[in-house]
Amino acid sequence: MGYLVKAILLCFYASCYFTSVESIDAASNVQTQDKLFLHKNATRWRPRPIHFAGRQIQSEEDSVQHLAMWRTEPGKFYGLRAEISIWGSPDQQDNQESGASILVTCEQDGRVASVQAGFDVTTYLHDNRDVRFFTYWTRDVKNSPGCYNLKCPGFVPANGAALVPGQAVAPPSVYGEQNHYVTISLNKDPNSGDWVVYRHDLETPSFLGHFPGDICPSTPRTLALTGFVSYPKSAEGPPMGSGHFPDDQDDKKTAYFKHIKLYDAKGNTVDPITTPMVRVVDRPDCYGETQVIVKIKSGYMFYYGGPPGCRG
Repeated sequence: MGYLVKAILLCFYASCYFTSVESIDAASNVQTQDKLFLHKNATRWRPRPIHFAGRQIQSEEDSVQHLAMWRTEPGKFYGLRAEISIWGSPDQQDNQESGASILVTCEQDGRVASVQAGFDVTTYLHDNRDVRFFTYWTRDVKNSPGCYNLKCPGFVPANGAALVPGQAVAPPSVYGEQNHYVTISLNKDPNSGDWVVYRHDLETPSFLGHFPGDICPSTPRTLALTGFVSYPKSAEGPPMGSGHFPDDQDDKKTAYFKHIKLYDAKGNTVDPITTPMVRVVDRPDCYGETQVIVKIKSGYMFYYGGPPGCRG
């Protein structure tokens, strides 16, 4: 079956362009097992999902991960919603990963659990460089490898969802010409207690699925919006976002998170006006991000990104 999302055509004076993206190749991706394309380096390296415990960023022994993140301090939080710009990475190497996501962690009895949803490019999991919707979860970021997409029981996709984990989306943004995005949310449902994922940039919001509530049941919780890259220590890093530093705050040139909203205990969205946010950029010489700013048409937002070639 295929789930095609109707793109929204926006015209501003004389210029018209598509800002939403379509879900493509659904028939080959709606599976209980992800299609794995094993490369010669696969036995020693794999992409590392974003983890953090307090201020400590976790990484695997043989891989490097860098972040451009804004996160909350641990507290009583219930989820996030944001418009995420979609950027491809056509020259990305087989042993690199680059993406952006919404992330929630929960702390309990010395363990940090995590649920996550976003978009990435990684040929380790797929045999091409398409931008794909992904989900990830783990009950213990330090000791459990966790699970991508539908490779194991965890994330439960909704029937007829507009996006399925592992499914490609297109088209990506075009530098200096077109801006494309997807708006998603990840929040705790006040009735079921599950962590539900929705897509909001369509004519009608689409329920994509849920993580069972017992994966991330406790508080304090930390919410984060992050651009990320991952690659072997012996290699160079891929581009993050558009492949450019966020010096030029232009939606057609720089990756962003826009219309950032928090969820309250009743499932309502609120502006993060009174919520202190912590900036995390571990390699500012390679990747960067702006302050969280407010724009009339974009709400609370920030830009992020950086070029390829980072080492270490």
